[in-house]
Formats: sequence, C-alpha cells, structure tokens
Amino acid sequence: MTETTDKPKSPMRAAILPVTPLQQNCSLIWCTATNKAAIIDPGGDLDKLKAAIAKAGVDLEKILITHGHIDHCGEAGVLAKELGLPIEGPHEDDRFWIARLDEDGQRYGINGSVFEPDRWLADGDTVTVGDLTLDVVHCPGHTPGHVVFIHRPSKFAIVGDVLFQGSIGRTDFPMGNHQDLLDSITQKLWPYGNDITFIPGHGPTSTFGHERQTNQFVSDAALS
Repeated sequence: MTETTDKPKSPMRAAILPVTPLQQNCSLIWCTATNKAAIIDPGGDLDKLKAAIAKAGVDLEKILITHGHIDHCGEAGVLAKELGLPIEGPHEDDRFWIARLDEDGQRYGINGSVFEPDRWLADGDTVTVGDLTLDVVHCPGHTPGHVVFIHRPSKFAIVGDVLFQGSIGRTDFPMGNHQDLLDSITQKLWPYGNDITFIPGHGPTSTFGHERQTNQFVSDAALS
C-alpha cells in the first residue's frame, strides 16, 4: 500500500493498492476529518483490499468506479455485497462493459461479476466521502462512460485509464474513440490546472502540468 497524500493537514488522504495480474491502481481515499473512506476501482484481490482497509483503520462507506473494464470493477459487485456498500459510477454509457464482466473474466483469467451501480454518474455530478466533495468529470474515449474524480481543495484526481505518466488510455477496445479521449483530456482535465496530482489506472502518479509539458500524446507541443 503506497500513500500518496500524507500532508498532516490535508483534508483527504489516498493510498494506492495495485490489484489483478494487470496491476491496476485501486485507490483508497478518506476524509481526515471524519475517517470516512471510499475505495475506487476494486477490480480484484479482495482479501488484499480488505486487509488494507483494516490496516488504514478507516470507515469504508462506498465504492466508486471510473469505468467498466474488468481490472477496474470485476469484483466491485462482490465487495459491495460482502460489506453492504453502495456503488457509484461510472457513467451509464459503460453499461455495455459491465454487462460483459462474466465473459471478460473468462477471457482474461480475472474474476468478473456483473453488477448494477446504485448510482450512475454524469458530467457535473459530485460524490461525497465524509466531508469531502469530489467533482465527477465524464471523460469518454478509453470507454464511452469513463469518469474522473477530482478533489479541488487537495488538487488531486483519480483518472482511471484516461491519462498516464507519459501516455494515454488505449482506444482500440470496442466503443473507444481516440479523438474523444484527446478532447476529454485537453478540454475537461487541463482546465483544472497544472498543479493537479493524479493517480492513473496503472503506473506511477504524475501532474497535469508535467503531462502538458512532456506527454507525447497530449502535451501542448504535441497538439500544436
């Protein structure tokens, strides 16, 4: 478990919990004022996740999902039932992906279980975790219903497979769209500011500013 926000006075803290053979960055975030927490994209390895939650000593209140790919939400429904938690997200345009989790699980050798979120999310919505309020940004391209969660006061985002350090999400899956992804990043994420630190769906953290300077796909220079 790697903690990424450890400032004593930060209203939010976050830990990265890689899961599944694809090493997907499941995230545990919590409100420091209330100790209420959410787990984002629990794709698998539930015993590992439950142990990490217990070690952190937080009060888990919900599950958040960025998109419907199996490494991000394959066992979200199972965890929700075990712990009696609601699921929020992704956008309903990813219903197609969630409906095929059983099938994709067999294909990738990862446990997958179809579920119905308690709340589908849309662009401009917010989600709460304790006293925290996170913006919901609909960022299609990698999948049509992908959403990103941004906590403005902490200048912190969980972006799923939209953006990575030095790269962007694949768009060759069914219903992916490369131009939509570029537009999502440049028109919806960049306006939040260069000083936003983000956890991607895989790999190390980065900042929007660093990617605007260096990312071969979406830097200002690459798109000029």
